[in-house]
Amino acid sequence: MPILNVKVSQPASAALTQAISETLLELTTRILRKKRELTAIAIDYVPPEHWVVGGATLAAQGKNSFYFDIKVVDGTNTKDEKAQYIAECFTAFAKLLGPLHEESYIYVQDVRAEAYGYGGLTQEYRYIKAKP
Repeated sequence: MPILNVKVSQPASAALTQAISETLLELTTRILRKKRELTAIAIDYVPPEHWVVGGATLAAQGKNSFYFDIKVVDGTNTKDEKAQYIAECFTAFAKLLGPLHEESYIYVQDVRAEAYGYGGLTQEYRYIKAKP
């Protein structure tokens, strides 16, 4: 855990999927201290001619864009960690995708531990169960 839902304005590519996932895994484990083996990433590709910013497609603007959200348990990361994560992810995506439109978004979503989990168990349950 966490899960990341990613959209990029590029044609689908196995190489780009690998590059995006490795980049996000590195940043998520290093900055947010999440376990690599529990991190899931889903990537959707949107053709630039179908991504509109300010009334014009990205194809017409000669720009690329991305959006992703990451769900983390509330209180497990500081404001500074989230700010660093957002900044470093934006820089990384600029390297991966080329010229980025400024309207590219990252959403670190804090979710309640009792309302979030995997494998049929909430994070709150896992926390309590781990206590001696």
